[in-house]
Amino acid sequence: MVVNVIGLGYVGLPLCLEFAHSGLTVVGIDVDPERVRRVNAGESYILDIPDAAIQKLVRSGHLKATTDFDVLSTADAVCICVPTPLRKSQDPDISYIVAALDEIQPRIHPGMLVVLESTTYPGTTEELMLPRLSESGLEVGKDFFLAFSPERVDPANSRFGTRNTPKVIGGVTPQCTERAAALYRHAVDTVVPVKSARAAEMVKLLENTFRAINIGMVNELAIMCERLGVDVWEVIEAAKTKPFGFMAFYPGPGLGGHCIPIDPLYLSWKLKTINYTARFIELASAVNSSMPEYVVGRIHEALDQCRRSMK
Repeated sequence: MVVNVIGLGYVGLPLCLEFAHSGLTVVGIDVDPERVRRVNAGESYILDIPDAAIQKLVRSGHLKATTDFDVLSTADAVCICVPTPLRKSQDPDISYIVAALDEIQPRIHPGMLVVLESTTYPGTTEELMLPRLSESGLEVGKDFFLAFSPERVDPANSRFGTRNTPKVIGGVTPQCTERAAALYRHAVDTVVPVKSARAAEMVKLLENTFRAINIGMVNELAIMCERLGVDVWEVIEAAKTKPFGFMAFYPGPGLGGHCIPIDPLYLSWKLKTINYTARFIELASAVNSSMPEYVVGRIHEALDQCRRSMK
């Protein structure tokens, strides 16, 4: 089996390694020639991947990288692991997905499996990808297979990586789910099928919306504790002693990382298109977005107490 992975970033490269470790032939595709050069040279640019892990697989012939999308013509499966940022207007920017689709569509062939891993709004796989791939005249679930499987990468996490993190998979048809699950069992220990691609897309957004909302709640709690003269850290540590019904979140100067500040807004945007306001998401976003200003204000006060200038 030959697997192509489009996008060799913090999601795509670890996935390449796991497929290659299992004995599959993996060709990573990236538009950045420097990334491609470094992979083929056995050099890692991902913090928690050592050079030796890449070198071993490149030498064995199980892994290589290219900028040439023509390799898709002979691939049995292709996984799309490209960025999905937000525009300045807070609308989803799916241009990287569309660009990948533009390369796959003219090269799709009978038996090919296409899996989208990039975080996106519910409906992307069925509403955007399926119509475009179906232009080939091939029938989904019979001639080609299409599924969504959200990435769950936590960079630099020493306990959970690609292989031991359960993989949610939802196909456009039951046959698509079955094919995608069979592929990912080479790379992950536990596969979790769901009934549709739309459900799999929603799973990822639930995971990160849960975190964004709870971070927003504890950020507001920090403000309330400051006004009440209570130590928010003491409150959280004491609450953690409850052995059930509580999960600790911590306040900070806003939201960090590559997913939490962005993914919930994909869901919020989608719901606006069907005349529904995601009130929890909007409120959490407002609170979290205000935290940098609040923290700077607290620093200003602390400096004043020390008779130091803000400059």
